[in-house]
Amino acid sequence: MATNGIDVSQWQGIINWHEVKTDFCVIRAGYGRLASQKDKFFDENYNGCKNNSIPCGAYWYSYALTPEEAVQEAKACMEVIAGKKFEYPIYFDVEEQSQFELGKTAVSNIIRAFMDTLENAGYWVGLYMSSYYLENYIDDDIKVKYALWVADYSSDSPNYDGTYGMWQKSATGSVSGIAGEVDINECYVDYPEDMKTAGLNGFQKYPDRKMVSITATIDGVTYSGDIIEI
Repeated sequence: MATNGIDVSQWQGIINWHEVKTDFCVIRAGYGRLASQKDKFFDENYNGCKNNSIPCGAYWYSYALTPEEAVQEAKACMEVIAGKKFEYPIYFDVEEQSQFELGKTAVSNIIRAFMDTLENAGYWVGLYMSSYYLENYIDDDIKVKYALWVADYSSDSPNYDGTYGMWQKSATGSVSGIAGEVDINECYVDYPEDMKTAGLNGFQKYPDRKMVSITATIDGVTYSGDIIEI
């Protein structure tokens, strides 16, 4: 079953999170190679989600033209999101024409550099991209390894043949508590449950617990069963 969500950045201005009704939200953390390029409303939007029990993820907008620059962007992103918990993936937002002009191999290498840096640091990462560029500018291994967030406003479903976890289906949505238009998304994966089970994006993985068989006699009646060891 799909859940309905939004994504926000400083372009939505000050949000009244008490009025926002959504299943989830993906927040822009920032852009570029410096932590000082943090979205100026990132902290407010993160706290707004947490204080109103809205599961959230984050995204980082890329300008990287080399794998080395992508690593710098990844480090800046991690500095901005450090110490926070995200129920949804941390997405790498790739949509600059200057990147696609480099060709499929170069774009794919840029994406791998960012993704691998965050993944090695314990983050569940994903890729945000329009369906056209996802189909034509990304190596196949990337499409199956990472969570995909596909942008496509042209029809009732994305024009993308592969598997994806989330679809950005409109940029002209309206949500109470937000002045002006906001992006609307559908999600098809239970990321919050999977994230906590995996112990990623700031969550601690619980150790495996054993099933223990017990027998007890109460008032002459014997009971037996299995319980999870605490």
